[in-house]
Amino acid sequence: MMRTRATVLVAAAALLLSACGTTETPSADPSASGAAPSGPVTVTDSRGETVSLKAPATKVVGLEWGEVEMLVGLGVMPVGVADPKGYATWVSAAKLDASVKDVGTRGEPSVDSIVALQPDLVVMEAERGSALVTQLEKYVPVLVTKGSDASDNLGRLRSDLNMIATATGKTAEAQKLLADLDAAIADGKKKIADAGAAGQQFAIADGWKEGSTVSIRMFGQGAFVSQLGIQLGLRNAWAGKTDEAWGLGQTDVEGMTVLKSQDLHFFYNASDGDDVFANGLAGNAIWKSLPFVQQHKLHRMPDGIWTFGGPLSAMQYIDQFVKVYAA
Repeated sequence: MMRTRATVLVAAAALLLSACGTTETPSADPSASGAAPSGPVTVTDSRGETVSLKAPATKVVGLEWGEVEMLVGLGVMPVGVADPKGYATWVSAAKLDASVKDVGTRGEPSVDSIVALQPDLVVMEAERGSALVTQLEKYVPVLVTKGSDASDNLGRLRSDLNMIATATGKTAEAQKLLADLDAAIADGKKKIADAGAAGQQFAIADGWKEGSTVSIRMFGQGAFVSQLGIQLGLRNAWAGKTDEAWGLGQTDVEGMTVLKSQDLHFFYNASDGDDVFANGLAGNAIWKSLPFVQQHKLHRMPDGIWTFGGPLSAMQYIDQFVKVYAA
């Protein structure tokens, strides 16, 4: 599951490094005051397309897990989700009801399965492609989010969440989620600073093994979870090439030797149980020579914290950073 996105992303161009601010007060939305809207709704999505609904959508299908997490966090349980079993493995911040229907894989959702649910709205990411959008729009309105933007991933998160909230009549709930996220960042930054850990370094990765070859996907400066660490006053040690959308890059164990800092903590995700770092590299001499391995600064994140999630997953990551650096 993690390999598919890696294959697509690591071939992209180098990232223009940029850290975005997240502690600004969210812009006021007129629909956030008073009762939730019940009449027609119009929202402009990431394509610049106007999506018009007769009323806020209540029967929604989500085709990407970050957006599904946002929907559930806003109080909108989707009627259908792409690969809900995989979602349950990788996303713990916003659980799905048993009633949610499987509409196929994230890479190849079933148009027939989606249409059969008679949804008011389908929410999907731009990277899934215009062909799928064209097929779906014959039957149902489609809201296309950006999904990721390594030049401003936390600003992008706000935009995607507010877009979904407007379409579902949940703008007040969106404001609350973003306020909670801002508070978590401010609190975490203070705790890390008070512990004397401000400015310390981190690296985040995941990986997979094919035969005897271990491939490692690094999360660069603009990756969503990296931006969280940077906002907490920490420094991402990985300066290698990454793609412009997701902020991800690829290396191997030899490439990890640039991570020499004595204060560096290394975080990784292995929610599917395939722990490449603990198992695939256990006997590798280069891996064992790395300072963060020798100093036991290697942290497998708790299973089910989605690396490409919404505000709720973001707060789970913040908790983990604080746990390590403010201990």
